[in-house]
Amino acid sequence: MADIYDLFRLDARVAVITGGAGLLGYQHAATIAGLGGVPVLLDIDGPGLERNVERLAKETGCRAMALVADITDLDALLAAREQLIDRQGRIDILINNAARNPKVESAIDKDFSRLEHFPWEQWRLDLDVGLGGAFNCAKVWGPDMAKQGRGVIVNIASDLGVIAPDQRLYRVSGREADQQPVKPVTYSVVKHGLIGLTKYLATYWCEQGVRCNALSPGGVYAGQNDVFVRNLTQLIPLGRMADADEYRGALAFLCSDASAYMTGTNLVIDGGRSTW
Repeated sequence: MADIYDLFRLDARVAVITGGAGLLGYQHAATIAGLGGVPVLLDIDGPGLERNVERLAKETGCRAMALVADITDLDALLAAREQLIDRQGRIDILINNAARNPKVESAIDKDFSRLEHFPWEQWRLDLDVGLGGAFNCAKVWGPDMAKQGRGVIVNIASDLGVIAPDQRLYRVSGREADQQPVKPVTYSVVKHGLIGLTKYLATYWCEQGVRCNALSPGGVYAGQNDVFVRNLTQLIPLGRMADADEYRGALAFLCSDASAYMTGTNLVIDGGRSTW
């Protein structure tokens, strides 16, 4: 029987992390590095990737690999795959973390956040990145894992993939009800869709040893205004939002052999919000 700590080790396992230039992208990469794995950060934002790669080197000593690619462009992803195979020779873990998240604050003086005015092009763009991108990445790297008889896919969903957004959080005083900003519909649709994709992939490559689970984080402190934070924390049993590094343990579990008998599941880490 393996030592319990050894179950969490990811020594030499190669993990592709989409949205690698972002806040949680860095945290996911640091988790992989801390367990002995090889993080490969992929994003369309080249300068952002370099910043996170440099930060990883400084804070963890890890020399992460960066891949600049648009996950909505299948040819670009195939080219990134070739770079990865040339450098690392394999892929063991895919973390579908990339997403668009239009900020409600940016829509205060606009009507587009409300369903009846939401632009079709915005719908397409959000779904292309958040859901279509995850599909493309699974399509490109899933077969590699299936051929080697082992692999892990983790789709980063959200508590809003389990519950609906509470639109009261985004209300602005002095505006009519039909002019209030709201959390855009695409965020919920993408996150619910990722959970569905998780279940599909979990059963699609199960005989080839590829597991797929989803991680649904709650809200993360990221400089939101005090009113929003106060109102949101009242909806959370633990009474606060999460720090950016508080999902590391859950990701370590999902990516490692510690969860070897787990697939097709959505792990919700939201401070208890979805229980109310």
